[in-house]
Amino acid sequence: MMLSHAVYFSLKDKSPAAVAALVEGCQTLLTNHPGAVSFAVGTCSHYDRQVNDRDFEVALEIVFDSHAAHDAYQTADRHNTFLAMHATNWAHVRVFDVDLASA
Repeated sequence: MMLSHAVYFSLKDKSPAAVAALVEGCQTLLTNHPGAVSFAVGTCSHYDRQVNDRDFEVALEIVFDSHAAHDAYQTADRHNTFLAMHATNWAHVRVFDVDLASA
């Protein structure tokens, strides 16, 4: 079963430079992990709708082909390097892991 790993980062330093650094860190360290079938990272799109949650600066989604691939990613050296480089600027992080239904 495929798993969607979505992470929403609220930053302490919300400056454009800090946001760009986190996006770049995701692109550099979190792409091309074994078992990842898709990767996306971006910034909050500021739609002014009541249903939109805009309490984040950067969002990441990686879809893995299995739970095992996700679990290996969590302990991978590049993932740990990403955490060490960027976690100090996180005010709040929300993680949503979703088992994806097949069509």
